[in-house]
Amino acid sequence: MAVIITEDCISCNACEAECPNNAIYGAGETYNYGGEEKDTLNDEHTYIVPEKCTECVGFYDEPQCIAACPTEAIIQDENNQETQEELMAKKEKLDEIGR
Repeated sequence: MAVIITEDCISCNACEAECPNNAIYGAGETYNYGGEEKDTLNDEHTYIVPEKCTECVGFYDEPQCIAACPTEAIIQDENNQETQEELMAKKEKLDEIGR
């Protein structure tokens, strides 16, 4: 499953620097996916792009953003469950199209 940032986020962006997939963006920022500029997913606080989040599979043993968050605002997304195989396939796709 991917991780999400809750409303407890203080938008310090400490998590953004830890993400190897460039999946974390500041409030109101647009993001890039496969060479296309996409609209922001959150205007209120830092957010994670689900299509780019692999929970750090292929890089680390656990999501780096969770440990970096000083407010514990990053949690597992129970509504977006993915297997290790799905997460690795997502990482491989990101390797191909660019982060």
